Amino acid sequence: MITFDCYGTLIDWETGILNALRPLRETAHLRASDREMLEAYALLESALESGGDHLRYRDVLRGVMRGLTQRFGAAADKVDLDALSQSLPQWPAFPDTVESLRRLKKHYQLAILSNTDDDLFAETARMLQVPFDFVITAEQVGTYKPSHRNFVHAHQIIGVPKEKWLHAAQSRFHDIAPARALGISNVWVNRRHDKDGDGATSMSAAQPDLAVPDLKTLADLVDAARR
Repeated sequence: MITFDCYGTLIDWETGILNALRPLRETAHLRASDREMLEAYALLESALESGGDHLRYRDVLRGVMRGLTQRFGAAADKVDLDALSQSLPQWPAFPDTVESLRRLKKHYQLAILSNTDDDLFAETARMLQVPFDFVITAEQVGTYKPSHRNFVHAHQIIGVPKEKWLHAAQSRFHDIAPARALGISNVWVNRRHDKDGDGATSMSAAQPDLAVPDLKTLADLVDAARR
């Protein structure tokens, strides 16, 4: 079994986020760089996801938009607070995602373990084109990664022993750190290997069992090992 984080790992969420934020940047005449916008997104999202009562992800995204509006001084009445959640179904898959998933599906069961809502992922699934054996969302669990509850819940639902489970993800903060703490083998799909900073995810120094620059490299390694 391979479980995947979705947004940032399979889906190019940073491109999707920046496209959705373009009207805000134009309205407020922002000079902030892409890096500054993504890092502000990461701080706001993490704060909302780690709060007391569980918020659905679409409400987290509304909160992020509200926070960005305040942080950058945009006129609130000119900002669409639903811009992120409404754009999410159009966030593109990385160019290597679909073919790599098809290759990996020949050898493994595949599952999604994502910080999202069921209905939002259902829209994203159309982009991914490959059927997953299990889909586990934050909405189902009632918490967001990096909470260990999400991984424990996935283990209960999937039912495979840990020695047959690999978790693949782009975020060391949300995924690699808790996977390591729970003894789950993990691979860091470092989509930002050619960029500075951590982008739209919070910082973490967690060290993965394996690091690859993209999903194609992981599929290549699996094919080579199966020969």
